[in-house]
Amino acid sequence: MPVPLLIVGSGGFARETAEAVRAGASDPAAGALRVLGFLDDDPSRHGTEVDGLPVLGPSEVVADHPDARVVVCTGSPTDYGSRRRIVERLDLAAERWATVVHPAAVLAPSTRLGVGTAVLASVVATASVGVGEHVAVMPGVILTHDDEVGPFATLGAGVRLGGGVTVETGAYLGAGSVVRERLTIGAGALVGMGAVVTRDVPPGEVWVGVPARRLREATGRS
Repeated sequence: MPVPLLIVGSGGFARETAEAVRAGASDPAAGALRVLGFLDDDPSRHGTEVDGLPVLGPSEVVADHPDARVVVCTGSPTDYGSRRRIVERLDLAAERWATVVHPAAVLAPSTRLGVGTAVLASVVATASVGVGEHVAVMPGVILTHDDEVGPFATLGAGVRLGGGVTVETGAYLGAGSVVRERLTIGAGALVGMGAVVTRDVPPGEVWVGVPARRLREATGRS
């Protein structure tokens, strides 16, 4: 029997994760999944439906479904620290967190995935790639050999990392950005859409452009 799944959030990332499950996404540890519904801390969404699935209430409703696994699918460039805040507030045991992998993702056997991570369609991980806990890996991301992605990071659609790149905790890489091999994206940093990163990005900074350069201090990461 499929394992019941609660998705925290009801925005785009959450909806894409639900569709991944409908397409046959599974948890490497638990097997097949079945979405019970969304949880959202916006009271105006409670009792509504999103893409045919109910919004069951706030995130604390996880306590009413002790047999369900949970994945937190929130975070945008303006508040990409939200996923970490929710995970820390819920404080669930490790076995409660789901790891969702789309059936169209191509992950080498040497790939390591942390709990609470969602890997969407057409993601490729080539060799000895490590992805930490509660990471968002959006469609079309390419992770090459020896990349290490830290907890709570977000990799937007079409991000491409050269070999040996380190993405530290809570960093956000915008859609279509490219990072040269053996560089580090610092904790809480934000890389803009379409940026080409040719130097290390320090923690807590926003870098944009081709080649990417510092724009300002990051907001939305706490």
